Amino acid sequence: MSSEAKGGRSAQLKHTGLRPGWTTGACATAATTAAYTALLTGRFPDPVTIALPKGQTPSFALAVEELTGAYAMAGIVKDAGDDPDVTHGALVRATVRRLPAGSGVVFRAGPGVGTVTRPGLPLPVGEPAVNPVPRQMMRDHVARVAERYGGTGDVEITLGVDHGEEIARSTWNPRLGILGGLSILGTTGVVVPYSCSAWIDSIRRGVDVARAAGRTHVAGCTGSTSERTVVAEYGLPEDALLDMGDFAGAVLKYVRRHPVDRLTVCGGFAKLSKLAAGHLDLHSARSQVDRGFLAGLARRGGADEALAARVAEAETGLAALRLCRAAGVPLGDLVAVAARDEALAVLRGAPVAVDVICIDRAGAVVGRSAVA
Repeated sequence: MSSEAKGGRSAQLKHTGLRPGWTTGACATAATTAAYTALLTGRFPDPVTIALPKGQTPSFALAVEELTGAYAMAGIVKDAGDDPDVTHGALVRATVRRLPAGSGVVFRAGPGVGTVTRPGLPLPVGEPAVNPVPRQMMRDHVARVAERYGGTGDVEITLGVDHGEEIARSTWNPRLGILGGLSILGTTGVVVPYSCSAWIDSIRRGVDVARAAGRTHVAGCTGSTSERTVVAEYGLPEDALLDMGDFAGAVLKYVRRHPVDRLTVCGGFAKLSKLAAGHLDLHSARSQVDRGFLAGLARRGGADEALAARVAEAETGLAALRLCRAAGVPLGDLVAVAARDEALAVLRGAPVAVDVICIDRAGAVVGRSAVA
């Protein structure tokens, strides 16, 4: 498989030096193109070249191929570039069969590709988890192959991913109600390293699924410990839990456009102190705990100058919290209130009530705000 599109890397990738990769949707499109070409001509193009939505024309080497009188199958190993993608190295297969004229293009889920079982996703319940953009890419390429080699373009495409059901356990798919395997994803065909676009898209789909299920209270959590805390506090079901990780801004901006009645934000004290200080990306590489900000909150909570100075010099956020707790200063609650107010500012008047819970590493609640 080629390492990058002929159109070149984006400016961001040139700046970082990171190698881009290809989505499962791009791999499935290339495999489909090769298989349908073989079905019509008796020969597999290898490498096979496709056109992506933004004009790139990458070429892909075939890892497996099979041609019989009834079908053609081609497989491509996904290269995610320098992105830490759980599907990197997965074998994406497309098996193409002819259908009667007028049937159009029909998609099936083969081994390792999931099926939609809950409403709220951009596909009906019962459909294979092949997202709309990859579907359109495959339809377009089937039409081009049909025009070039004299086919009707009426085909059944069965998509599979070797070991996909096992890999999917490391993704959001089970929580979103996509069962049996992975999704075929991608809106551009290109994986931008460390863009975390798949995670952010999963957050959005999580909100959609919760709304479709009639959930009026959802929780954005920074990890599994905060999820357990929220479940213990409110008894929320799994489909109301949003694994936001460091992407508080992604949750808030999407909920602003797609409101729910109530949003709880729960996470570690240090991470949520970043939200309180106005950071929407809580990753340690992109935002830091502002101990000066914490010292200011401590003063508002009754800390004297000596304590405020110690907070400003504390090695960690939790160390600052311990200093304040020993002095009877409710720094945890002050951070939770400030984080809630920042969340409300991002929501910009959307009809969403918000509360914030701060926890320590063991999951104990160390601060909370009222609902506002």
